[in-house]
Amino acid sequence: MKNLLALLGALTIAIGVHAAPNPDPQTLKVALLPDENAGTVIKNNQPLKDYLETTLGKKVELIVTTDYSSMIEAMRFGRIDLAYFGPLSYVLARQKSEIEPFVALKAKGSTTYQSVIIANTSAGITRIEDIKGRNMAFGDKASTSSHLIPKSVLAEKSLDAGRDYQEHFVGSHDAVAMAVQNGHAQAGGLSRPIFESLVERKIIDPAKVSVLEYSKPFPQYPWTMRSNLNPELKEKIRAAFLNLKDPAVLKPFKAEGFDVITDKHYDVVRNLGPLLKIDLAKFQ
Repeated sequence: MKNLLALLGALTIAIGVHAAPNPDPQTLKVALLPDENAGTVIKNNQPLKDYLETTLGKKVELIVTTDYSSMIEAMRFGRIDLAYFGPLSYVLARQKSEIEPFVALKAKGSTTYQSVIIANTSAGITRIEDIKGRNMAFGDKASTSSHLIPKSVLAEKSLDAGRDYQEHFVGSHDAVAMAVQNGHAQAGGLSRPIFESLVERKIIDPAKVSVLEYSKPFPQYPWTMRSNLNPELKEKIRAAFLNLKDPAVLKPFKAEGFDVITDKHYDVVRNLGPLLKIDLAKFQ
C-alpha cells in the first residue's frame, strides 16, 4: 500500500510539472528584455510592477533572463505570462509559443523605431563601406536592433559577415556602444533610442563615437501575452497598457505610451531573412 501511495505521489508530481500553465495566475510573471544589466532593468521598472499590481489586482514578478534565447524558451514552456520582446525575438518566440502581441511602445507619435550604425571616430570610418575589413560589434544574436537590422544595412551595401568584416556578439546594446568607444570594435549596431540615451547620460562621448547611418523604420518592441490566459484577464492587461500615462512607468521604455499592434506588423522583420540568407525557422 505504501509503495502504491508513493507511486501515486510521484505520478502527481510528474503530471504537475507538465500541467498547462494557470490561465488566471495570482502572480503574473513579467519578462523584460536583457538589453542592459539585469539589476538595472529590474530597478528601473519598479514603477511598472507597482502600476500593474494596482491596476490588475495581482502580484507581479519581474524577470530578466540571461539572454534572448532563454527568454524565448521560458515563454515556450509557459514560465512567463507577459513578455516585452524585441521584434526579432518576438518572431522567433512566436514560432515556438502560443503567444500574441497586443501593444507596442509609442514614441514621438509613432510605433516604429530605427537602428543606428556607429563607428569609432579614430578608426577613419566615414561611411558604411569603410567597415570592410574591420570588426563589427552586435548585441545578442536574437536582437532586432542590435543585430538583424544593422546587419541588413551592411548587406544592402554588399557587405557580408565573415567575408567582408568580422562580427562580434557582445550581448547588449550598451556593450556594443562601449566596445566601439573603447576601440575593441571599429563599428557597431544598436537601437537608436538606446544609443541616444547613452549619449544623453554621458556614458558615450560623441567625440569618440560617430553615427554613420540610421536604418529605415521598423515596428517597435511588442508586449506579448500567453494566448491561453483567461480572456477577461487578457482584456484587463491590454487596457492597462493602453491607458498607461504615468511618466515614471514609461521612462525606462523611452515611450509616451503604448498603442495596439498585431502579428502582421512583424512581417517586415520576417522578410529580412532572405536578405541576410538566414532561415528564421532554424535561427537561434
